[in-house]
Amino acid sequence: MASVPIERLAEHAGETVEIDGWLYNLRSSGAIHFLLVRDGTGIVQAVAARADVPPEVFARIGALTQESSVVVRGVVREDRRAPGGYELSLRDVRVVQVAAPYPITPKEHGIEFLMDHRHLWLRSSRQWAILRIRSDVERAMCEYLDTQGYIRMDTPILTPAACEGTATLFETPYFDTQAYLTQSGQLYSEASAAAFGRVYCFSPAFRAEKSKTRRHLTEFWMIEPEAAYLDLEGCIELAQGLVAFVIGRVLERRGTELRALERDLGPLERVRPPFPRITYDEAVERLRAAGHAIAWGDDFGGDEETVLAKAFDRPVFVTHYPARCKAFYMQPDAARPEVVLGADLLAPEGYGEIVGGGQRIHDLALLERRLEEHRLPREQYAWYLDLRRYGSVPHSGFGIGVERTVAWICGVEHVRETVPFPRLLNRLYP
Repeated sequence: MASVPIERLAEHAGETVEIDGWLYNLRSSGAIHFLLVRDGTGIVQAVAARADVPPEVFARIGALTQESSVVVRGVVREDRRAPGGYELSLRDVRVVQVAAPYPITPKEHGIEFLMDHRHLWLRSSRQWAILRIRSDVERAMCEYLDTQGYIRMDTPILTPAACEGTATLFETPYFDTQAYLTQSGQLYSEASAAAFGRVYCFSPAFRAEKSKTRRHLTEFWMIEPEAAYLDLEGCIELAQGLVAFVIGRVLERRGTELRALERDLGPLERVRPPFPRITYDEAVERLRAAGHAIAWGDDFGGDEETVLAKAFDRPVFVTHYPARCKAFYMQPDAARPEVVLGADLLAPEGYGEIVGGGQRIHDLALLERRLEEHRLPREQYAWYLDLRRYGSVPHSGFGIGVERTVAWICGVEHVRETVPFPRLLNRLYP
């Protein structure tokens, strides 16, 4: 008999099915065993009455431990009180392995203990819900860009130079020279955009920031679209369309997981374009009015982003940042060269920046000047300068961080729960 995924039990009501899975929990009341069985697609309650199964099967069930691997067979019955609306009337249980005493018990555990056992913590219902939502977020991001005519172009992980800034690079030996783990695939995507028009890359990024905030990882994932002949306005339109599509897809497909997380759906249901916009200048005025002593030209931290986002019921774009707090490749505003044609998208509810991008410099002389001002080695960027010599055009793009986006959608406190095995300032294990 072929096994049936738990998430598809509704298609088999009244039938006898098998489920390949693990014992999530077991409780007994004399003549009845109540098993919660998980298989990766969901959890189902399986009921074994002493009168309905052979004595040896009943005894076998009673000897099971948490996370024992089992193949269960029984009749699917509709029960609105049960998880997922269906339960299984057990007829047989085949034990694949009786698990050793499981270290993660129903009692409260500290976060460091759970992170040390991340390889097992992934099996909990909360982590199951978060990471299934993450899977749909990634799929929806790619699907949206595909439908907009963007094609995926993979970019290198090992690079000869910095993209965002030399202070946050991870350096590694590379034969007789040094290489760096990539901070972003953007520079390479700019080259791809000149060849294919509209592209995106989807890869990990590495930032050696000595930060312990709830929003930072040293290794995280980004999707970065880049397009030729796209200006700042088009970049903003693409970003808000992408975010709205992702939220809609999660609401449509992952209601079970959102309910498991007890996520308030109201803030997500309000995520509809157009998103509000304010300039950096307006943002500074708002922050000062709220009591933040911020100087013009300073970048915003988590506290400032939270104050700004709280004024809106959906994500808000902040545009036209000062050039001095943005990367060397950002295109200055022709009418006001001290600011750039860039935009960050701040998520509501205190989750901060999830999108950052804008127009890139397309003038060769200006880009050469910016490299000098930022004291970046010209020889490492020779190929990047070539893009401005041979058919340069205005172009734009952005990066959207998967972990922060998932944290916001799920309503979880820290990004460490939004990736299977997080890498943090103080954690490289497991």
